[in-house]
Formats: sequence, C-alpha cells, structure tokens
Amino acid sequence: MNIPNLNIKRVVIIGAGFAGLNLAKKLNNKGLQVVLIDKNNYHTFQPLLYQVATAGLEADSIAHAVRTLFKKGKNFHFRIAEIKEIDSQNKQIKSDIGNLKYDLLVIATGSNTNYYGNKNIEKYAVPMKSIPEALDLRHLVLQNLEAALLTNDLEERQRLMNFVIVGGGPTGVELAGAFSELKNHVLPNDYPDLDINRMNVHLIQAADKLLPGFSEKASKTAEEYLRKMDVNIWLNTQVKDYDGETVETNQNNFKTSTLIWAAGVKGNIVKGLPEDSINRGRYRVDEFNRIKGVDSIFAIGDIAEMESNEWPKGHPMVAQPAIQQGRLLGENILKWRNGEEMKPFKYKDKGSMATIGRNKAVADIGKFKFTGFFAWIIWMFVHLISLVGFRNKVVALVNWVIQYFQYNKGVRLIIRPYKNKRAEQESEGEVIADQILKDKEKNYNIKS
Repeated sequence: MNIPNLNIKRVVIIGAGFAGLNLAKKLNNKGLQVVLIDKNNYHTFQPLLYQVATAGLEADSIAHAVRTLFKKGKNFHFRIAEIKEIDSQNKQIKSDIGNLKYDLLVIATGSNTNYYGNKNIEKYAVPMKSIPEALDLRHLVLQNLEAALLTNDLEERQRLMNFVIVGGGPTGVELAGAFSELKNHVLPNDYPDLDINRMNVHLIQAADKLLPGFSEKASKTAEEYLRKMDVNIWLNTQVKDYDGETVETNQNNFKTSTLIWAAGVKGNIVKGLPEDSINRGRYRVDEFNRIKGVDSIFAIGDIAEMESNEWPKGHPMVAQPAIQQGRLLGENILKWRNGEEMKPFKYKDKGSMATIGRNKAVADIGKFKFTGFFAWIIWMFVHLISLVGFRNKVVALVNWVIQYFQYNKGVRLIIRPYKNKRAEQESEGEVIADQILKDKEKNYNIKS
C-alpha cells in the first residue's frame, strides 16, 4: 500500500461512510498515523440516494471526494482498496492492493441490501444502497418508459409502467412519494404521447403500518399523504418471489419490469474474525465499540451491534448512531493513547423524519411530532446542513428551489443504459448461440 512506517501509532479505518469519516476527522492531525480505506474515492450522503434515483439531484451533489476533506492532514493516508481478510493474530489486513499492519483497526464498512436469502429477488430486483445502484434505477425507469412508447402489446406496456417498491421504511416511503410526483407533474410533459395515467406505483410493506420506527401519528400521516398522491399501499404483504416479470406475494401478484428492493439491510462483514464475534450479520461490540473476542479491533456504525437494555438488538442502522459512534471512538482512541479511561457510548436519539413530497413530510423529534409543511422545512434544513461540502449544499438547495416552483426534475438523463441480469443472460445466450452456429457452419465447411 506504500504507507510509510513511522514511530507513532497507526490507526487503520475501513470505510468512508458516516462512521469512518467522522472518526477520521477526530483523529486527523492528532499525532497518529491514520489510514482510511474505501472501495470508492468519495463519501456518499445516502439519505438522498432516492433523489438521484428519481432525477431530483445529480449524483455528484450527494458525493464528496475523500481526499479533499483531508488535504491538510499530517500523517493521513487514503487508499482505494477492497479488503479481503483481517489477520487479527498478526495485526494486519489483506487487500487487493497489498497487506498493511495496524496498531488499532476500526471496521466501519456499513451495510448492504438484505434479500433474506431469496436468490431470484437478488438477481432481478433493483437495490439502492450506492450511487451506481441509484443511477441504475434512474436509467431503468426512463428506459422502461421509452420502451412503453414503442410497444403495441398492452400487457407489456402496463408491465413496463408498473413500479413496485418493497419496504415501507423511510427509503420506500420517500421513493414512493418521488415516483408519484414524477407521475403527476413531470412525466406527462416528457411523454405527451404516452398515457401516464396508466402508470402505477405500488408500495408493499410486510408490517401492518408504514414507517414502523416512527410514531403512530407519523405512520398514519405518511400513509394518508401517499394514498392521496395515488400510491397503491399494500400492508401485511410479504414478497415471496420475483422472476423479472411477476412479483409473487402472499396476497396479490404484480406484473412489473421494475421491482425496487428497500426492505432491509445487513452488515458488510469482513472475512477473518471469529464466528462468535458476529451476531445477526453484525459485529458484537462492547460499550466502547470494541469487538468482543478479539484484540485491538473496533466496529462502528451499521456494522456494530451494541446490545443494551434500551437497544436489545443494537442501535438502528441509520446515520446518527454511526456519526455519534465515530466521533466518540475518536475521542476514546486519543484517551487510549494518553493512558486515560475511555468513555462508554450512549446513543442520543435526535429523532426521525421522512419526506413524502412537496410540502409533505413527517418528523418525530423527541416529544414533538410534526407533519406537513413545517416538517418538510425541518427535513430540508437538516439534510442541507448534513451534506458534506459547501458546493453540495448550494447545488442541492438550488435544485430544490427550482423544483419547488417549476416541478422540474432536470436530470432525466440516460447516461449509461442499464441492462438487468435477465437481459444480460439473454444477451449472453444469444452470443453463445451465435458462436455455436458459427462453429457448426465452420465444421460443415471443413467436412465439405
């Protein structure tokens, strides 16, 4: 990895998400050698991925280059790499660009989409946990609408215009609202020769209400908003299978070319640590975020499961626990270096919020429950100040102001056509069939 060996402690951080980034900021220029590793050279503001997917924001407005955040950092090093394994006995990590020794290792690899073992859904559904996946979804939606224009098969046209979202948490609710606004205000102008009224947005939720982690008022209000926005909500409905054309559930089947999976996440486990240090796909950590059963290794954010009386299954896999754990661990590592006693982590729940559309949002902040325009303003303010980088804040604000007055989502572009796995297989099959045919013709000519 070409990291210099110095006579100071080396802290290696895997992951530049909310947890890893906040930890690195705390340790930067504090007399430690900090090595931050991620498979991308940018930090993603994941709460706004749905706006990239629905043409509300361009991808670079929710991403920020890691190196620019630490350009004045002394003894700070960033590397793009994929970690293959952790060798805890020899205190080193193994990656696709080489191995690296550490004094302290912090795993902040975040989470990924959880398909709960359903291989067909994993194969054909569209996830949304990264910028490339959000762009794939945007491109697929636009491509399906273009294809709907060209077909004379009414059943195929309807399948192309049906959009099914699985998962009634904040991501699913915000996606459903954004799709509804596209249908009602944007797409009729883009596709005047396509009956956009035939477009259906289905939101499938396994539980008996939307936004299960929110207050009853927020859940009911979000459902009322979405129903008024012509979103079809299916509660107590579990998805069983999807073959690329038909979604099978315990209640109804849905014909669709677009199944968006927002039904759950799981931790990004790194190979190498003992099995008993992992529970439910997350690392078991103590109150200082130390992984149980291993030495000098910590886990923070989505990947960490810190059990307590208040949180028996660990903290929610959202941004705030990750940010708070990253900041406190930074303070604790400095205490550890100075021989001081570390401070146990205590999560401060700052509330939950979700936006459904223009002037429509819900926000639970402590004992206060807000809905409507005021909640929407709170949501905008919180997300603006949380974006990394001044430019990103300005770009997002300008886009939102324009969209508020014009209902114009200006990045409805197909930059790189999306080909789902079914199409890839069919394409590969055609190539193989053509090759077999050519081989047969070649053999026939040779014999002749």
